[in-house]
Amino acid sequence: MPIVPVRSCQGSRRRGLQIAAAAIALPSLLLSARAQAQTSRQVTPAQAEGPFYPVAWPVDSDSDLLVNGAAARYGRGRAATVEGTLTDTEGRALRGAVIEIWQCDADGRYHHPGDGGRADPTFQGAGRVTVDAQGQWRFRTIRPVAYGGRAPHIHLKVRLGTRELLTTQLYVEGDAGNARDFLWQRLSPTERAALTVPFVAVPDGSVQARLPIVVAA
Repeated sequence: MPIVPVRSCQGSRRRGLQIAAAAIALPSLLLSARAQAQTSRQVTPAQAEGPFYPVAWPVDSDSDLLVNGAAARYGRGRAATVEGTLTDTEGRALRGAVIEIWQCDADGRYHHPGDGGRADPTFQGAGRVTVDAQGQWRFRTIRPVAYGGRAPHIHLKVRLGTRELLTTQLYVEGDAGNARDFLWQRLSPTERAALTVPFVAVPDGSVQARLPIVVAA
């Protein structure tokens, strides 16, 4: 009967143990990599609410700010579609969350008593929309304009049930007023990139902007 060298048996056993250990560790490594990918989503930076959050929401507070109730369609400024997604830090859509926006009209006036109540009544000025099952949301409004020392911006708030998850502001990429805006200047380069998006011209003459929102929910 041939004699099997002891060293050969030990080597085979060692290799077998190494393969078994690797097989056991692999699921943990995959889960760890997946967790890192899921938690790598940057939370959208928060910013100040500002003084002109609606005191009382208009009767017409839907997603189309260019039509205010029975008033004629708002014809000032440049029409814009502002849309995006709302997810948590793991990429899950927050279905049923509510997104609110408010902004000034084309003359820089808000529907707010603190701004003298001089906003154009045909501009709705504020709106709400419920996020769908895919996390999508969309508004029809105007490209924001500058006023005072502020760069063009749109205020935005996210609510889920009774919880307020985020208040922030959306800026126009490439606008010369950004560098002079005291709130935009306070943002880090990463935060600026998260809140400053292009408003792209489309064939009908309007512009479109897209903002992905990530919140810790």
